[in-house]
Amino acid sequence: MYAALGLLFAAIALEVGASAALPRTQGFKDPLWTVFVVAGYAASIWLLALVVRDMPVSTAYAIWAGLGTAAVAVIGAVWLGDSLDPLKVVALGMVIVGVVVLNLQGAH
Repeated sequence: MYAALGLLFAAIALEVGASAALPRTQGFKDPLWTVFVVAGYAASIWLLALVVRDMPVSTAYAIWAGLGTAAVAVIGAVWLGDSLDPLKVVALGMVIVGVVVLNLQGAH
């Protein structure tokens, strides 16, 4: 199970890196960044496919999507100039709480 969690966190990191690089693709007109983004997403999905061999897909995907969304929002606000108002912070908190609850529910 720990190996699956490690792969899941690697999948999340790849997806977050690819998502953070999306603006650099300039609408997929920059070939280098486009290859980076597509490869990042492909590798992330591949790792997620490996994870679901040992973890329920509902739990794995909830963690992958929830933590990935929260991480991209924070990276966007800190490094990419995106806004992060109090309502967005509350919404991200709700996403994280939802992921935790789904994970705890799946542990029973």
